[in-house]
Amino acid sequence: MGKKRISVQEGQLALANLPEQMPTAVRYLLQEIEIRHPGGTVELRVPPYGAVQCIAGMDHRRGTPPNVVEIIPELFIELALKRISFDQVPIGAGLVLSGVRAHEIALVF
Repeated sequence: MGKKRISVQEGQLALANLPEQMPTAVRYLLQEIEIRHPGGTVELRVPPYGAVQCIAGMDHRRGTPPNVVEIIPELFIELALKRISFDQVPIGAGLVLSGVRAHEIALVF
């Protein structure tokens, strides 16, 4: 059985009603990234709301992924909606990269 998908309408409503709908908005945007950038090269985590594997090139199935990006929800929303660019965010300011290919997450934003 596949994951329950958030509809475009439900996702847009959540984005319009931040911060009350932050969990749904983050999950919706993660879902869109997973669809648009399929693959298993980087695990993108937005704790506590969710994580997806994305970016083509390799597959990761078990254990700790070799390339992890962790972003706080507020920063993730700003990046995903293109309100700020990835290169404007200093590493450590709500963004942690781990692994030699983690920087490829910039392709998503």
